[in-house]
Amino acid sequence: MVRTPLTPEERERGERLGRLLREARGARSMADVAASAGISAETLRKIETGRAPTPAFFTVAALAHALGLSMDELAGRCALAEV
Repeated sequence: MVRTPLTPEERERGERLGRLLREARGARSMADVAASAGISAETLRKIETGRAPTPAFFTVAALAHALGLSMDELAGRCALAEV
């Protein structure tokens, strides 16, 4: 299966998601949040820096839960940044 390249908008959305998650993490360590979400710290690092701009739905859901965010809130905050 060949994956089509991401558009600039998709890359920007991934960077925006990463910033939102990083802000929500606050002073908590990356390792602590990653462990709470059941993912590796490296995966979280890639998402936060935009190097993984299209994380799996369940990864985002687990991170939202670990950070006390609702999926609606996270989606809404990403959408607000697009306007």
